[in-house]
Amino acid sequence: HVQLVESGGGSVQAGGSLRLSCAASSTTYCMGWFRQAPGKEREAVAGIVTTDGFTYYADSVKGRFTTSQDGAKSTIYLQMNSLKPEDTAMYYCAARRCGGSWLKPHEYHTWGQGTQVTVS
Repeated sequence: HVQLVESGGGSVQAGGSLRLSCAASSTTYCMGWFRQAPGKEREAVAGIVTTDGFTYYADSVKGRFTTSQDGAKSTIYLQMNSLKPEDTAMYYCAARRCGGSWLKPHEYHTWGQGTQVTVS
């Protein structure tokens, strides 16, 4: 049973950058990044298929966020640039069985503990 551990959150001024990491205890092929702000639903931010490096992005972050993986495919990253106050949220990485929709939280069977990102 895979475990996910996130790191890299913090506080930054608008226009700044942060990089989140998500270390998996075993190779996981389809992974995603989600965020949830207080009082809002959890939303998909980015997804990655580690077998071929294919990536997906929500419209709200395209051109600003980039997800990638390390060579061992056991750690994924979310590079966040040009951050805006509306990006403030708890960010989660998650793992799913490939073949479903990367956008749907219920497709994911394992979640990290979350890391807070605050943009002021």
